[in-house]
Amino acid sequence: MKLRRMTAVFASKFIAKICRMLGKQGVTWAGKIALMIDPAILSELAGDVREKIFVVCGTNGKTTTNNLLCSTLEAQNKKVVCNHTGSNMLNGCVAAFVLAAGWNGKLDADYACIEVDEASALRIFPHFKPDYCVLTNLFRDQLDRYGEIDITMNLVKEAMKMAPDMKVIVNADDALSTYVTMESGNAYATYGIGEKVFEESINEIKEGRFCKKCGAKMNYHFYHFSQLGDYYCSNCDFKRPEIKYNASHIETGKHLAFDVEGRHIEANYRGFYNIYNILAVYAAAREAGLEIPNFVEVLKKYNPENGRNEHFSIDGTEIILNLAKNPAGFNQNISAVMEDTSEKDLIILINDNDQDGTDISWLWDVDFDRFQADNINSIIVSGIRCQDMRLRLKYVDISSSLEPDVEKAIRDRIEHGCKNLYVLVNYTGLYSTHNILKKIEAEYSGKQG
Repeated sequence: MKLRRMTAVFASKFIAKICRMLGKQGVTWAGKIALMIDPAILSELAGDVREKIFVVCGTNGKTTTNNLLCSTLEAQNKKVVCNHTGSNMLNGCVAAFVLAAGWNGKLDADYACIEVDEASALRIFPHFKPDYCVLTNLFRDQLDRYGEIDITMNLVKEAMKMAPDMKVIVNADDALSTYVTMESGNAYATYGIGEKVFEESINEIKEGRFCKKCGAKMNYHFYHFSQLGDYYCSNCDFKRPEIKYNASHIETGKHLAFDVEGRHIEANYRGFYNIYNILAVYAAAREAGLEIPNFVEVLKKYNPENGRNEHFSIDGTEIILNLAKNPAGFNQNISAVMEDTSEKDLIILINDNDQDGTDISWLWDVDFDRFQADNINSIIVSGIRCQDMRLRLKYVDISSSLEPDVEKAIRDRIEHGCKNLYVLVNYTGLYSTHNILKKIEAEYSGKQG
């Protein structure tokens, strides 16, 4: 059995190296090969983790939360296994452990931080039982893959029941996540934002319009975006629970700040939604018994990767690459873009590959009319479904240019744009666009050198 495990590790590392040489991630293939050689390898390697295993689950914010949690643990001098690339199905989770293992088939790790796709948790949890699950939120996402939100909720609840000793760190502001957690029977701790932050909220589609407990209309004292806020049922006793890790004195704009447990937290990020991501990480670390005295320093040093608010500076053009893959996430991206009051160019890339979801009707639930502002210098639509994106903008009287090749679009804006560029892409455009920006960045650095 030990030989089989060592063979699986060797083969996976070899496959991953070949894929990287070919410009591919290679993560899922590495995991698939490992499972073919040793079907028990995930269980065995997870058993080598000396302290705790975290999983991060939910519709939006998984990768940012998971990677930031990993950085926070590493800053406490802990050795951590993490699927940094966001490959969050079974093969990707296997690869995280296998590629972190030594050639002897042993894993040297104190913690594991594993991002888990909501629909894949039922396939992953039979291999290991996490100690903690961070549940970020539950929104409608990729209807042709997940179906309606009730299906996703049931999948998450059943996965939780498979790990009855797992403690859930749940976003209390999300009625759907809270209901699922309470129904699962697992122990839980809550995080959230207990105060009203915005005087007027955007009129978004709310998934939590009706109580999942009794079916009556849900009421809100206030909400922050989508269905996140201070909710209560008009008929039964279901309401937002008491918040253990309560963020207050919220600051947004060019940076984020809030107070929690008497500590002041600051981060040089944009986007109100990132307060939830940071707060989730803080709550998870504290629930694991860590003091994290250097948390603000971790936030200062943390560099978002893989297209989650990733920053590039190319020939005087400041570029932000970000993932936007469903209505709730896209609306929050729009909010983050519009917090920047300076002139800006936009590139929006929409694909409809299997991983994106072939049904792109969700575009009509996004508030693109907010891009009618005077400080939008230009909008270029790109990707496989660029014509659909252009049509969507036309229906809110916004003109756009068509360029299916995103590399050409980026190069055009670097040469002729206003030097402030936001690139918003859905899932399968993320890795390729990241690589394109890295390539162009290297080209211009070479010219300057």
